[in-house]
Amino acid sequence: MRQCSVVRSAAVHYLLIYDAVPDYVERRAPLRSAHLAHARAALARGELVLGGALAHPADGSVLLFVGDSPAAAEAFAAADPYVLNGLVTGWRVREYWFPEIRSLPGAAAMLSFALYPYVYLLARNAFLEQSRSSYEAAQLAGYGAWGRFWHVSLPLARTGIVAGVALALMETLADFGTVSYFAVNTLTAGIYRAWLSLGDSVAAGQLATCLLLFVLAMLALERRQRGAARYAGNRTPITPQRLGGAKALGAWALCATPIAFGFVVPAAILLKLALTDPQVQFGARIAGLIGNTFILAGIAASAAVIVAMVLAYAARTVKSPLVQAANRLAVLGYALPGAVIAVGILLPLGKLDNALIGWLHEQFGVRTGLILTGSVTALIYAYLVRFLAVAFQTVEAGLTRVTPSMDDAARSLGLSPSRTLVRVHLPIMRSSVASAALLVFVDVMKELPATFAMRPFNFDTLAVEAYNLAKDERIAEAALPALLMVAIALLPLVLLSRQIANSRRRQDSNAVQVPRPVSAL
Repeated sequence: MRQCSVVRSAAVHYLLIYDAVPDYVERRAPLRSAHLAHARAALARGELVLGGALAHPADGSVLLFVGDSPAAAEAFAAADPYVLNGLVTGWRVREYWFPEIRSLPGAAAMLSFALYPYVYLLARNAFLEQSRSSYEAAQLAGYGAWGRFWHVSLPLARTGIVAGVALALMETLADFGTVSYFAVNTLTAGIYRAWLSLGDSVAAGQLATCLLLFVLAMLALERRQRGAARYAGNRTPITPQRLGGAKALGAWALCATPIAFGFVVPAAILLKLALTDPQVQFGARIAGLIGNTFILAGIAASAAVIVAMVLAYAARTVKSPLVQAANRLAVLGYALPGAVIAVGILLPLGKLDNALIGWLHEQFGVRTGLILTGSVTALIYAYLVRFLAVAFQTVEAGLTRVTPSMDDAARSLGLSPSRTLVRVHLPIMRSSVASAALLVFVDVMKELPATFAMRPFNFDTLAVEAYNLAKDERIAEAALPALLMVAIALLPLVLLSRQIANSRRRQDSNAVQVPRPVSAL
């Protein structure tokens, strides 16, 4: 079969501007139906983007067309009933430029504003951990401010920056909602198109395998770039330099830009739409979505914390390479996109369901539908695979606060390992367990790819609802579930930040105590 490709030139926008007669509003009534039918036909052909009247009362109108030339706009005006019947005294077409938002650059810009905290937080921590002695040595070597940054500070922070970039890249590969809304063809979008639209599980599996190999290659490249790089020093903090005047204003504007475009401006627009659009209502549908979201996130967070505690405690008590390898394998799922996990679970789960249905029919004569596929159980398992690493890392960090002497004391008192975990470790690491549960809760609440593919029938969440409404261009109605996700996520994050701040204050107050002189006997 011959294959051919169509090369399409870049589309250009054109404005069709109408000048109307003074009694335009009164005279358009009998022609309005024909005019709107003419406009809908142009819209269906992909020529007309939008249009509307100017001023009140209307004294003209503007219509926006897209195409390779102004021919479509000119042909529309020549056949428009308003023009043919004298309602338009004159019209003109002019080129109109506006950046194409639904494009690869547009999606890249949106993801950059959304994912920059991954790089910012790790890079900030890397810069703060640098010692003042390194700067002073570079200054003695004759480097200026920019020289110290490029030759000393930036190389020392490379590990943190590369790690943050790797996290942002993995989140970008796992993204489905943004690339789908911006009409960008990626492997993740292709997986869902092959699975849900075409019903081709083989093609979905092949695309998922390609994406998985790409993620693993990226992880290997990041580890290789990091190599054996280490930094050690006395960690004497660098004295901050206070800026003033134009420098302070420029630094403030630069730091405020990603926050403004990544959160403040979108949140303000969504809030305005939610408060002013009459179609936005907080009803039973929204309450049900909140309930579904809390059920899934709560069960997944509880299960992830329990499994993480078992794995971390096993690694602490059983010094075996097999246990260590199992833990490393268990937390690998965080690097996998939700689409890969969904395909990897649904394919074998579907075969298991079919085998189970056949066995039940042969043994008991009972015909059942799919038991595991499309159930909450399968979805919770996908969440565990995806976000177990978040809970494990947090629980493991909390477990290090328990000294081995406490384990020895508990065993000397006759406590079993399980009772030691419940009666000794849990009270000490209560804050770490709560932090792990909150982090998993927030991640599950905003998870879209796995939820979209594996959710039970008629069991939508806030993330799925926001995506479906935005996909249908019902932006105002999508504002409410989107804002609810932000509000629900902010509450546990604020509590977590306060908890971390209080913990740091306690550590600072107890860190250094000057010993009192003791008289010799």
